[in-house]
Amino acid sequence: MKNTIKATIIKEDSGFSVHGKVGRDFIGTQAETIADLRKNFFEAVRLSLGRKNTIDIKYSFDLESFFSFYKVINAKALSERIGMNQSLLAQYIKGRRKPSEAQRMRILSGLQEIGRELADIELV
Repeated sequence: MKNTIKATIIKEDSGFSVHGKVGRDFIGTQAETIADLRKNFFEAVRLSLGRKNTIDIKYSFDLESFFSFYKVINAKALSERIGMNQSLLAQYIKGRRKPSEAQRMRILSGLQEIGRELADIELV
C-alpha cells in the first residue's frame, strides 16, 4: 500500500520543524538541518504506518522557511526575473505579508524554471 503524506517545513529559531497528518495521527519533529529533519520525519511516519507500507512524502515550505534554507537563491535576482517588485517579494519572504495564490504561483513558477535550467546545464 502506498501512502502519500503532505508535510510542511517551517523555519524555527533553532533549526527547522515539520508536521503532517498520517491517517488520524498528527506527526511532527524538529532538527537543525533539513536533511536530519527529513530523516526523522520519515522514521516517525514509518513507525506510525508500519514498515511494510510504501511512503511518499511531499514537503512544502512557507516562503520565509524556503529562503532561509536556500540562502543561495538571491531574492533580488528572482524578483527581477519574475517581474515582481523586490520590496514586495522581501515582505513575503520575511512573513510581513502573505502572497495571494497568484503571487505564490508566480514565485513558485520562477523557482521551478530556475531549477529546470540548473538541471540541464553541464560544466566544462
